[in-house]
Amino acid sequence: MNKAAIIVNPNAGNKKLVENIHEVVKRLEEKYSKVIVYETKEVGDGGEFLTKIAGEVDLVIGAGGDGTVYELVNALCPLKKRPLFAILPGGTCNDFSRAIGMDQDPFKAVEQILEHKVEQLDVGHCNADYFLNFWGVGLITQVSTNIDSQVKDRFGRLSYYLSAAQTLKDYESFNLEIESPDFTYQGDAAMLIVGNGPFTGGVRAFFPDTDIQDGKFDILIVKEPSLRLIWDALQSKLLKQIPSSEEIHYYKTGRLKVKASPGQLIDCDGERYAHTPAEMVNLEKYLSVIVGNFPS
Repeated sequence: MNKAAIIVNPNAGNKKLVENIHEVVKRLEEKYSKVIVYETKEVGDGGEFLTKIAGEVDLVIGAGGDGTVYELVNALCPLKKRPLFAILPGGTCNDFSRAIGMDQDPFKAVEQILEHKVEQLDVGHCNADYFLNFWGVGLITQVSTNIDSQVKDRFGRLSYYLSAAQTLKDYESFNLEIESPDFTYQGDAAMLIVGNGPFTGGVRAFFPDTDIQDGKFDILIVKEPSLRLIWDALQSKLLKQIPSSEEIHYYKTGRLKVKASPGQLIDCDGERYAHTPAEMVNLEKYLSVIVGNFPS
């Protein structure tokens, strides 16, 4: 192993990581002959850094939250030759770092990186975007949109559930149409989640048994904007059961097309700027990633 690069977001939730990044570098230099730190200043910097250095380093480490990871993965996945990827969790939820068993203390996560346990992981591809954790429309998108930044800074993961309770008061269903080789669906829906990883909002809830190496998405459709139905979906998955309700539908597939009326804003690993329709494919074992111990 020769060169490693750390792309760090100084605005991520865990300031401890940013303020002590020199300690991370010092530890990594025991294994890598050269460790370079790139500090982002605005959205897009991380992807630009990665694109420039990808052919010059053996390892790229994303130091930040889910937004940082999303940006780096979307710069990394289109490359023909990709360096190894690793994550130092430094955000609010850190969903995908949890999915691959990285310690949420970034300084313990450094030790896991040094152990160099590598796995080939699935990546979701939707239109022009890549995602590691989830893709969703409907209630899940509205909940994220409605989160107050000051509440998020103060309450962290709890802010997602406070927002959910508030959003449900006025939310209306939409018409959803899905085509895939494994199932079809047409009807009302309040929420569609396409899961690649098991964590949503920092909690292993809807898809606790998701396998991020099987080339399949987990699909959850909740038909009505009801707190009871969402709790039923959560509870069934917490108990590791397939939801058994006419109002909740669960499927697995590696490819699907989604249409919605009216058109829906998409939440792709926490990033919200595209709208339906959409076409997705699971890229099986596409990305080489340093992992910890996968959660059981």
